[in-house]
Formats: sequence, C-alpha cells, structure tokens
Amino acid sequence: MATQTSIGTFGKGRRGISTLGWVVRGAAAGAAGTTALNAVTYLDMTIRGRGTSDTPEQTVEALADKVHVQIPGDEEKRSNRVQGLGPLTGLAAGIGAGVLAGLLRAAGFRPALLVGIAQSTVTVLIGSNGPMTALGITDPRTWSATDWISDVVPHAAYGAVTHATLAAFDRD
Repeated sequence: MATQTSIGTFGKGRRGISTLGWVVRGAAAGAAGTTALNAVTYLDMTIRGRGTSDTPEQTVEALADKVHVQIPGDEEKRSNRVQGLGPLTGLAAGIGAGVLAGLLRAAGFRPALLVGIAQSTVTVLIGSNGPMTALGITDPRTWSATDWISDVVPHAAYGAVTHATLAAFDRD
C-alpha cells in the first residue's frame, strides 16, 4: 500500500515495472533532461554572445592525469579527443542522474512535482559540478550571481524535463 506525504508517495502501489525497467526509463528521462539542459545553455550562449566553457575538457584532462591514463594521439588528435570526451562527461552525469531518479521510483518513491524537480536538479548539479570542484577546476564559492544563474537555470530545465518524463512513464 502506498503512503501519501507532502514530499511524495512512498510504496509501490499498483506499479508493474521492474527495477531494470525503471533504470531504462531513468536513463531515457536523463537523456531528455540533458537535451533540455543543452538547449537552454546554447540559447543562453546565443542570447548573451558568450563562449563555450572549457571546464569539461579540463575535467577530462585532470581525470586522465589522476588515473594515470594517457589520451592517445598527436597534439591535434589528442586535443580533438579531449574535446569529444568533455561533452560526454555531461551526458554521463545527466543520464546517471536520471538512472538514480529511476531507481528511486523502482524503490517506490514518487516525488511531488517540486520535490522531483529539485531532486533531479540537485543530483545533476552535483554530478556535473562535483568532479570539477573536487579536481580544483572550478570553485563555486567564487562564482558571481550571473555565473550561478548561468549554471542553475539549465540544470533546473534538466530537473523539470527529467521529472516530467519519469512522471509520464509512471501514469496508470
């Protein structure tokens, strides 16, 4: 039997979806959310005329260095590989955060609208900014209000789309 609370519903209720089914749905929701995040980011870049961030590439470089893995190729090919790997870290964070949200659903938690959006937003913020902060590539404590808005708004779009997608999968 499901229990309704102010933050959401706990308990499986009448759901017939397996854990693996929720993992796959979570991955799809995370991919949809990542698309929304990228669209909002690119729209912001277009409107404000700002350039791309090189922090994903710096993260790839730092991670490779930490785990003692060489990215192969001459200077140009290696640089191209790093440029390709950078955005893949964002995809991994977004899809991974969606998988975690799917696992919460598999465990029986159906978050309320704002709770679900906040949960997905915070999870992907930590998943994307956490490694960069831990590696010393960025320090959110030094960010300006504009920097925070430029980071939080696309991640909130991620949270909204990811939650909405999972909720759509959950309808009876």
